[in-house]
Amino acid sequence: MECKTTEIARDTYRISTFHPSHGIQYNQFLIKDDEPFLMHTGTKSMFQSTLQGVNSIMDASKLRWIGISHFESDESGALNEWLDIAPRAQGVCSFVCSTLNLNDFSSRPPHSLSDGETFKIGQHVLRFISTPHVPHGWDAGLFFDETEKTLFCSDLFAHFGDVEPMTGSEIIQCAKETIQNNPDLLPYTLHTEKILQHLADLKPKILAVMHGSSFSGDGQKVILELNAVFEELCSKPMDTPKEDFFTTLKA
Repeated sequence: MECKTTEIARDTYRISTFHPSHGIQYNQFLIKDDEPFLMHTGTKSMFQSTLQGVNSIMDASKLRWIGISHFESDESGALNEWLDIAPRAQGVCSFVCSTLNLNDFSSRPPHSLSDGETFKIGQHVLRFISTPHVPHGWDAGLFFDETEKTLFCSDLFAHFGDVEPMTGSEIIQCAKETIQNNPDLLPYTLHTEKILQHLADLKPKILAVMHGSSFSGDGQKVILELNAVFEELCSKPMDTPKEDFFTTLKA
């Protein structure tokens, strides 16, 4: 599988691999700085492709931080492969993710962060936001680059296809179709609206989307629109489609 790299913000690169069987892109994001930061590890099966992408931008052995939103194969599956080739690298995640998952899974102890905690990697300052069940498990958290106003969204706004790296147009309809066709993909809890409002209040200019095109524009507006989609589709029972992403994987 071919890996494609695109600079989506200053020193911030989208490293994308399209999986033809899944019909979806798997995107990692690299901030090239004094202490380089990689968001998502990718799966083990895609490690060589992602490694090639990182090495096309910088020496992958110089990685310092590996951001984990939540414990899932495309988020953290290749963590130990990255730790093997980058001797100074360390996973960084929520306290819950560290305690329940990475302390046992990771070959090197991870660094856990509290909600709102910031750390400087050089020119860029990253903030960790605890987001339980947004997008998935209770260990979930997102990272926000305060310097470039980039929100690393993990599975929020996920959409299918081998799409363009960056869009300034509407991504809500694509995200809505994904939720409609995969009603069990993202949970909607009593806290979802509050968390999405908090993310919107950050007023991001770039949304670094893990599956699909990244977005450049009024991030606050589209996050609030995403919340409206959740309220519309997830606050009442939805008909289960005959075929969703998970049945595709079994095929």
